[in-house]
Amino acid sequence: MSYDLSKVRNIGISAHIDSGKTTLTERILFYTDKIHAIHEVRGKDGVGAKMDSMELEKERGITIQSAATYCSWKDIDINIIDTPGHVDFTIEVERALRVLDGAVLILCSVGGVQSQSITVNRQMTRYKVPRIAFINKCDRTGANPGRVTSQLREKLELNAHMMQIPIGLESELEGVVDLVTMKAIYFDGDNGEIIREESIPDVLLDEAQSKREELLEEISMFSEELMEALLEGGDIDTTVIYDAVRKGTLDLEFTPVFIGSAYKNKGIQTLLDAVEAYLPCPTDVVNNALDLAKDEEEFPVTNDADDKLIMLAFKLEDGRYGQLTYVRTYQGVLTKGDTVYNSRTGKKVKIGRLVRMHSDEMEEIESCGPGDIVALFGVDCASGDTFTAEGMTVSMSSMHIPEPVISLAVIPVDNKAQTNMSKALNRFTKEDPTFRTFVDHETGETIISGMGELHLDVYIERMKREYKAAVEVGAPQVAYRETIANRADFDYTHKKQTGGSGQYGRVAGYIEPLEEGEYEFVDEIVGGVIPREFISSCDKGFKKSLEKGSLCGAAITGVRCVINDGAAHSVDSSDVAFQLAAAGAFREGYMKAKPIIMEPIMKVAVEGPSEFQGAVMGSLNQRRGMIIGTVEEGNYTVVEAEVPLSEMFGYSTSLRSLTQGKAEFTMEFATFKQVPKSVSEELIKKYQEEKNKD
Repeated sequence: MSYDLSKVRNIGISAHIDSGKTTLTERILFYTDKIHAIHEVRGKDGVGAKMDSMELEKERGITIQSAATYCSWKDIDINIIDTPGHVDFTIEVERALRVLDGAVLILCSVGGVQSQSITVNRQMTRYKVPRIAFINKCDRTGANPGRVTSQLREKLELNAHMMQIPIGLESELEGVVDLVTMKAIYFDGDNGEIIREESIPDVLLDEAQSKREELLEEISMFSEELMEALLEGGDIDTTVIYDAVRKGTLDLEFTPVFIGSAYKNKGIQTLLDAVEAYLPCPTDVVNNALDLAKDEEEFPVTNDADDKLIMLAFKLEDGRYGQLTYVRTYQGVLTKGDTVYNSRTGKKVKIGRLVRMHSDEMEEIESCGPGDIVALFGVDCASGDTFTAEGMTVSMSSMHIPEPVISLAVIPVDNKAQTNMSKALNRFTKEDPTFRTFVDHETGETIISGMGELHLDVYIERMKREYKAAVEVGAPQVAYRETIANRADFDYTHKKQTGGSGQYGRVAGYIEPLEEGEYEFVDEIVGGVIPREFISSCDKGFKKSLEKGSLCGAAITGVRCVINDGAAHSVDSSDVAFQLAAAGAFREGYMKAKPIIMEPIMKVAVEGPSEFQGAVMGSLNQRRGMIIGTVEEGNYTVVEAEVPLSEMFGYSTSLRSLTQGKAEFTMEFATFKQVPKSVSEELIKKYQEEKNKD
């Protein structure tokens, strides 16, 4: 079987909330004949967009889960993943970018580069994903694609240049001028399906020539042939221009910018042409795997169908027919009925059904090869597992998983609700690595943790709808952390004699703040004063101590534990004795090391009419916010601030009443910072009262 990977594109569509990702995907599916009618995200027909298949998505008009589909444009096959814009569902973007080769970054021609655009761009950079930009909504009042392109350069530090200029703007948007072919392109017909090429209108000719010169000068840095042609003057072959733009894009040194309006059906076909021309095929991208037999040594996958199978499970979904596992194949071929191995668990799995997904619909297929994104049925695994052929000890490098910042208690109303809630929580934690759940041993309550209020709100709603779990919800709790400010020594002996063999272990050393990372254990023992077999016991004891700090009961982070002395007993020392000795040593050192409480600080961006700027800034200051900056764009102002998460609960209601419902805000986790003394005292007092109650 031959796989021509040059004809495959695996792309993600990412953007800030309400930039038009799902609307754009809907148009792509229409123009590639995957659907035969266009439905809007908040459609009056009650159908909703194809890619928003969850009931909650249709009701709220937002994307919650990334949806996968595929289509063909001209002679290429495109796998598309439409990702959510809300930062609460950031893991959906992370895991999509992990398996994609290229991406389309969508921006609103009025809003420009917004807070989530910055987050998404950072994620693309982390995974070295080449991108093209599409400035959408050029039909809206206040549309200014030139300004948005400047913001891409200034705010995102991308070498972004327009490949097109608009023919008219706002309500007069008619089409685009292609700066490579120097043709005017119009989108006729009821749904813009008829493409008409004309010569450039006289009124735009000078601007088009000037912009083209700028573009050619910039991309000549990526092509000696183009540079020579520019120096010689005369006509330049368009293939030379395409090759230069493609090289700059794949090297992550150039971002081509396209324009249009998905809602008005303009500019989508030219964007698809750009996906084919400039975004990478699987062989253009280096994807590394880890050889577990060679101390996780990295090596590039081959993208060769004749090699042994390597594929990554990047997303799990529990649907109507059981667990659906989305996989990306990196090398080798998988055929229905094959047996594969999970490299994390070592278990073998027989593949019964293989399907290609189209949002919530599926098409049965017999096999898949390098570059394919497909789904498997009935495979028990976790998100991020690698499947391989027999005899391979290989794992794909894992994705970045952010830590949850908000928690709340969920209380089932009866036994039936308890059973249903347990089923729901099992499924959700398997599907979403940023959603955590645990039982608080002191209160007996089930606590769920996630990335924000909306994140947890959606899961509680799904619990009630999909699992009929009647639950009550406690007040949101902030995920505080404890850490230390100073270095402190410890020297602790654990000694217990209760008849027969006792317990003995002495552990000495120091703890100190760790600038990067959560925990580090350093063994400086010489002369075997603590036998080798008990060193890991000390590590276990320290780790156990980090679970709950003594100030407010929060997890302890940012600590390096160093052991450099100790003592053991030939009979009474054991694994348990040294775990308990290390725990005692940690407690001793912790209180001397000036423990402090840290709180999650959120980066907040509030956008609204300029007349409310003072009120917005005042509301953020009242919430212990630190204003970072304000940007005025026409009659709109964007206020950016860093605000403690604990102060942001209920802010959406407050902001609505403050600005007559005309402003909106987004927030994402920025960092942890020490809480002020008054807040620290309040948290310690509350924790002590709860302990005394118990």
